[in-house]
Amino acid sequence: MTTIPDDFSVLRSTAFAGAIVKFEELTTQSRRAFLLGAGASYCAGLPLLADLTKLTLTSAKLQPEDKAILEGLQTNFAGATQPNIEDYLSELIDLLAISERRMTRNATVQTALIGGVQYTAKQLSDAAGRIKLAIVESLSVTPSISVHRNFVRAVHKAIRPGKWAADQSVDYLVLNYDTLLEDALALEMMPYSDGLDGGPTGWWNPSTFTRSDLIARVLKLHGSINWCEFQGETLPRRVAGTFGSGSPIQGQVLIWPASTKYRETQRDPYAQLAERARLVLKPSVSKDLVLVVCGYSFGDAHINIELDRALRESDGQLAFVVFTSDAVPVGQLKAWNDDPSITDQVLIFARGGFFHGGTKEPSTTDLPWWKFENVTRLLKGDR
Repeated sequence: MTTIPDDFSVLRSTAFAGAIVKFEELTTQSRRAFLLGAGASYCAGLPLLADLTKLTLTSAKLQPEDKAILEGLQTNFAGATQPNIEDYLSELIDLLAISERRMTRNATVQTALIGGVQYTAKQLSDAAGRIKLAIVESLSVTPSISVHRNFVRAVHKAIRPGKWAADQSVDYLVLNYDTLLEDALALEMMPYSDGLDGGPTGWWNPSTFTRSDLIARVLKLHGSINWCEFQGETLPRRVAGTFGSGSPIQGQVLIWPASTKYRETQRDPYAQLAERARLVLKPSVSKDLVLVVCGYSFGDAHINIELDRALRESDGQLAFVVFTSDAVPVGQLKAWNDDPSITDQVLIFARGGFFHGGTKEPSTTDLPWWKFENVTRLLKGDR
C-alpha cells in the first residue's frame, strides 16, 4: 500500500518558508544530534504510548496478580492527565525499591500496599518482569522501515554509494525501545555503535562508542526490547532468537520506562548512557550544536532536567529545534519560549505555527512538518 505524502504547499508561504531556511542553516552549519521519542516510530506502524498502554494492559503475558497490581496502580493515578503504562511501571519500580529497602533494614513491614493488598518485593519484581515482556510483545510487530532508512540517508548523505563522511558523525538520543534506527543504519551499511559489541547476540561494551570509524552513536537511554539480563549479570546482552533448553536468560528485559527511575538510572548501563548524553549536549569550543527533537512529548522529568541544564549552561552555543504535534508551545516548550534568557535558542515547529524568540507565526491550517516522515523530507531538502 502506497502512502500519499502530505502536501507541503502551506509551508511555502513566506513565514514558514523562512522557518525552514533557519532549520536548514542550523542543521548544515552546526554539529548535529537528534532526540527521538515514540512519535518517531509511529509512521513505521508501532503504537503510540496510549495504544501501547492498552495493548500491554490486555496482554496474555500478564498473570491475574499482575493485572490486579496494574489496576491498583491505575487507581493511584485517578485524575491524572493521560497516565500511561510507563507511569504505572515507574510507580511499580519505585514501590519495589521501597520494599527492598525495608527488607535490607529488617523492617517489620517489608511489603508495599497496592490497591488494598500487600505485595512482597519478589511479587513486585516478578510482576515488573512480566509487564516488560508484555511491552515487548506489544512492540513486536513487523514495522515498515522505509522512512527510517530515508531518514538516516538524509542525515548522513553519502559521498558516494557506501561511503560516508567521517565528519558527519551524529549522536542519537533515543527514548524508544524499538530497534528501527539501529536496523536502518545497518541496512544502509553505516558504521554505528549502540554500546554493545558482537553481532545479533552481543554484550555491553561502551568502549565501542569511541571507535574512530563511527558515523553514528545510538544512546538507548531507556533500554531496548532486545536487551536481556543473563543470570548473575546486571549489564545488558543483546539477544536474537532463542537458545533453547540451555538458555542462560532469566527473562528479564532491560527496559526502564520510569519517569521517576532514579534507582535504575544509577545503575549501569543507564548511568553510563546518561553521562554520555550529557557530554553529547555540550557544544565544543569551535562549533555550535543543534539538537533536533522529534516524536517526544516532554513527559520525562529526568530528560527535561538534563535538556534544560544543557541549554542554560551552553553560553548560547546550543540550539533546540523541536517538532511537536501540539498546536502551540505548552509545558516545557512554553517555559523555554517565554524565558527571555534562552528563548532565542529554541525553535518550535508546532502543528499550529512557528515560534522562535519574539517570532510567532500562527497558522489556521495544520502544518504537517511535525511528523517524523516529514522531518525526513525536510532533511532531504523537499519543499
